[in-house]
Amino acid sequence: MLSLAVFVFLYFKDLRCLRNTIHTNLMSTYILSACSWILNLSLQNWSDEASQDQTSCMILVICMHYFYLTNFFWMLVEGLYLYMLVVETFTAENIKLKVYTTIGWGAPAVFLTIWVISRCLVTVVPSSSTGSDGLALAGEAKVCLWMHEHQVDWIHKAPSLIGLALNLFFLVRIMWVLITKLRSANTLETEQYRKATKALLVLIPLLGITNLLVLCGPSDDSWFAAAFEYTRALMLSTQGFTVALFYCFMNTEVRHAIRYHVERWKTGRAIAGGRRRGASYSKDWSPRSRTESIRLYSHPSKRESAASETTTTTLLVPRHSLAPHHLHVEYNGSGSASGDQSPV
Repeated sequence: MLSLAVFVFLYFKDLRCLRNTIHTNLMSTYILSACSWILNLSLQNWSDEASQDQTSCMILVICMHYFYLTNFFWMLVEGLYLYMLVVETFTAENIKLKVYTTIGWGAPAVFLTIWVISRCLVTVVPSSSTGSDGLALAGEAKVCLWMHEHQVDWIHKAPSLIGLALNLFFLVRIMWVLITKLRSANTLETEQYRKATKALLVLIPLLGITNLLVLCGPSDDSWFAAAFEYTRALMLSTQGFTVALFYCFMNTEVRHAIRYHVERWKTGRAIAGGRRRGASYSKDWSPRSRTESIRLYSHPSKRESAASETTTTTLLVPRHSLAPHHLHVEYNGSGSASGDQSPV
């Protein structure tokens, strides 16, 4: 769903604007983060050679944490853009795409560089068989030192939490402005609550508030802890799907653009088909007789079919001509001529 949504935003030029560009970058970080996580997990658990190579392990872990951090920063960009658009209305145009791109892609690179340098300077002692981000390390032969957690990991974890806290602040401010405007409008109270609830449910996955909802939970072996883990996995795994669904496939602007291009494509095919049929008619036309052409390529109406195929033509010539003053010639359907006088 995310890949298809990114394709839609990139393919249709009618949808290119600052808002959709931010959506495209956010969806791209979802895709890259998920792919890097799956690749890292697969190589660490299923490939002995890759797990023993600390260099490849280091590169994969760095990429995974970088894309994971860019995902949170682009959520922050989404919250900042909506905050500037709804709350700070008059200063919304002051922030350009370059600023958002620097925040989304540049800031995570700075934090990851500091984390890599700090990680190289510390000594990591494997403490358990489970690495960070839930990557299980099966056996001593598959131990990757960069997968084990350390206190220096807060260098890239703290910015993620700060970004989520800022998005929570943005969400509260946006909802406050929205509810205030709904109350000032002449609408029913139930309609106001419905619109506010809809906006809240749509903004929660976009701003990453889902991560805050499942940030802390029970750690015992009770049924509630198991239910919490399943709920957490479900909400986090479908977060990108929800963003693609709400902000691409259910978007009215996107649906109108797709419908317009589909209708344009159908019209083009119909015109091209008509031209091909017209070209085939011109190619097969033969001027052997007027009657044959009419029979092959047209459907005469009742008025035309009732007319005779014999055409009468009257030619007027000057009086001093050797020919008679008036020559009456009849042409029948076969092309032969007949008349009361011989042709000159």
